[in-house]
Amino acid sequence: MNPLLIVISGPSGVGKDAVLDAMKKHQGSKFHFSVTATTRKQRPSELDGVDYHFLTKKQFDNLSASSGFLESANVYGKWYGVPIGPLRTALQNQKDVIVKIDVQGARTIKHLIPDVILIFLNAPSSQELERRLKERKTETLLDIERRLSTAIQEMEESEWFDHVIINQTDDIEKTVDQILKIIEAERCKVPPRSVSL
Repeated sequence: MNPLLIVISGPSGVGKDAVLDAMKKHQGSKFHFSVTATTRKQRPSELDGVDYHFLTKKQFDNLSASSGFLESANVYGKWYGVPIGPLRTALQNQKDVIVKIDVQGARTIKHLIPDVILIFLNAPSSQELERRLKERKTETLLDIERRLSTAIQEMEESEWFDHVIINQTDDIEKTVDQILKIIEAERCKVPPRSVSL
C-alpha cells in the first residue's frame, strides 16, 4: 500500500494540538507527525522540536531559500513552514504522514499534491470556539477577536475538504477514532492515493 499524506486543519482554537497529542499517545508509532517550523516565540509549555521548531527569521529564510519547506506562510505576523525533508524520509520508509496546518496552508498543499487527504476539524459552534480561545490564555483580547474573525471565515471553507469532523468538547477520543476510521477507509480507495514529494 502507498503511504498516505493526511492534513489536519481547522480554525485556531478548535483543538488540533490536543487531538494530535491524543493520537501520538495511542497511535504514535503508526504515523510520522510533522513538526512545523515557526518564527513565533516559544510558549512556556512548549518543547522545541516537539511542538514546533522555533527558528529565527534568518534561519527560516535560509531554509525557505533552499526549498526546505513544503509550504510556508505568514500567519498573524509570524512565519510558519512545513519542513519537507522529514516528510520525504517518512514516505520513503512507507510511513503515513500527518501534517497540522492552517486552512490557507491546506489549500496550498492540495494544489501541490492532489492525492493528499484533507480533514477539517470544526468546533460545535462559534461560541464554543471563542470560549476555547479565551481558555487558552495565550493571546490578548485583540488577538482573540482577530483569530475568531478569521476562524468564522475558515469554517465556511470546510466544504472543499475531503472530510469534516466536529471536535466535541471533552470528547477528544471520539475525534481521534473518527480520524483513524477515515484513514482506514482511504486505504481501501480504488485507485489508491499516490503521494510524491
